[in-house]
Amino acid sequence: MEDSKIVQRNIALQREWYGEPLGDRVRRLVVAFDVSQAYLAEVLGISAPMLSQVMSGRRAKIGNPVVLARMIMLERKCLIPEVAAGHKDALMAALEDVKDARPTVGRDNIPVAAVDDRMALAALREVAEDEDLTEAAKRLDDDFPAIADLLRRAGAQG
Repeated sequence: MEDSKIVQRNIALQREWYGEPLGDRVRRLVVAFDVSQAYLAEVLGISAPMLSQVMSGRRAKIGNPVVLARMIMLERKCLIPEVAAGHKDALMAALEDVKDARPTVGRDNIPVAAVDDRMALAALREVAEDEDLTEAAKRLDDDFPAIADLLRRAGAQG
């Protein structure tokens, strides 16, 4: 198979496995954290050439689940208001936190909860009344129990 067909196939696999090409996800992180691709690779725990191959589609997947967990953690760190606002101290703290993370990854466990639940609960309480959060939780219970639980906890803490 020629190189361009391999790249196209790999990018299609990335869309299937990761929801979008990994190059897009990694570029967003480089921009959001204002770092080089090489430094991002260091934070994630992958070599810069390997990250480049994954981004370009020369490789289809990130073989190490810990690297993937760190990438997801870093994406979630973008939701922290200070990080989203581009505060240099917050950006560096988020990068260091992820770089130092030693997630334990198993078949049924990819630890990606890098954003503290308290932030999500507080944000929910800002946009809805306790009764509305509880009612929404009841409606979502059967199909989305994890979201329902989050809504219920936000309503209970209000």
